[in-house]
Formats: sequence, C-alpha cells, structure tokens
Amino acid sequence: MTPVRRKTLEVLLQDHRALGAYEVLDRLRDAGFGSQPPVAYRALDFLVSHGFVHKVECLNAFVACADPKAAHSPAFMICRVCASVAEAMTPTAKGALGDAARAAGFRIECTVLEAEGLCPACAKEEAA
Repeated sequence: MTPVRRKTLEVLLQDHRALGAYEVLDRLRDAGFGSQPPVAYRALDFLVSHGFVHKVECLNAFVACADPKAAHSPAFMICRVCASVAEAMTPTAKGALGDAARAAGFRIECTVLEAEGLCPACAKEEAA
C-alpha cells in the first residue's frame, strides 16, 4: 500500500458518500500528492481491484467498502437528497438473478445493485 493509495482510502473513509475521481484528486492535491488525474485513477483502480473500494456506477464515483475482508456483491442505497451511500452486502449469484444465470449457463463473477431513494434522516425531514 503506497502512501497515495493509503491517503485515497482515508479520503473515501472520511465521508459516507461516494466521491468522484476529481473530488478525490482535489483532496490528494491538498495533501501534497500531485494534481494529475492519473494519480487518483491509479490509486482508485488499485483499491477497487483489491476490494477496498467499490465504484458506484450510477454516480460514476467511489466509496470505501464496508467490509473488505468478506467476499460479497455490494448493494448500494443512495440518498437522492444528501447523496449519502450505504452499503449492504449480498451474496454473489444468489436469488432470482443467480437462478436465471444458472439456467442460462452463465457464471456471474460480479454484481452491483444500486437503489436510489431517501436515507432515514432525509425521509424524516421530508415527512415533516
């Protein structure tokens, strides 16, 4: 784990929302780690490939993994108001999708579930 990779992970652990690569780059630059986009992208690619970070596809952003030691497929709940991201862990290739894949002879290697809605705090505020 290089210093820039470690700092990238620390940056993502500070917020409970996904950060885009350029937001990460801004924070890395502020910490003295250079300002070229490859600095952030290389660190993020490494962290994703080693399971420390997930990419939230619909936001084109990154979030620290809730449990990098556990093999799982992430399910993200993304608040449309405050942009917080909560991760739930789901078993890979289970349920209806797993059944359909097996019936088709398809082997699932990775799944990502993303749901948009309201977090508890924003739902409470909206109901008030």
